[in-house]
Amino acid sequence: MNTIRSVCVYCGSSAGNSPSYIAAAESLGAGMGRAGLELVYGGGTRGIMGAVSDAVLAAGGKVTGIIPRFLIDMEATERELQRLDELIVTEDMHERKHIMFQRSDAFVALPGGIGTLEELVEIMTWSQLGRHEKPVVIANVDGFWNPLARLFEHMREEGFLHSADKLKPLVIDRVEDIVPTLMKHGLSDGGEGREEIIERM
Repeated sequence: MNTIRSVCVYCGSSAGNSPSYIAAAESLGAGMGRAGLELVYGGGTRGIMGAVSDAVLAAGGKVTGIIPRFLIDMEATERELQRLDELIVTEDMHERKHIMFQRSDAFVALPGGIGTLEELVEIMTWSQLGRHEKPVVIANVDGFWNPLARLFEHMREEGFLHSADKLKPLVIDRVEDIVPTLMKHGLSDGGEGREEIIERM
């Protein structure tokens, strides 16, 4: 039984083309702040990253940003980053992801680009390999992650998902349901209610 106190959110540093992406980030951040869940994220202050962190702070929550030094000028400014409760500047992406993993009790993937996809797939890979049992949530806002589900289904059909029983993220369509689901997960044994992405979507 693991109490969930901090949640790592993977998401885009851009806003995307649909207003629903920013709205989902704001809703998730507000829910986390009200629930007293700390946000651990990539440190950016723009796009979906900025929206979720602003919402957590506005709701009275704590935000820890973890950003590589070379990305500061691209995704934020040092002045903007001063609003965070804690800022950790790393030397590279590998150190960033390692600290994000260490500091988080759960993971949520909102819409994003290649970086978001890479982070999501890596944390799922670690789960598949038995390196952690922390919950992983895929926020399927407006069906954003449906193409990934089809790819996983193709991998399974072609015989490449040999440990699919361990590849069980929580796929949630309504972002308002994410925080309540995580809170319940933290009170359970962690095994019930999980739905395999390739079966759920």
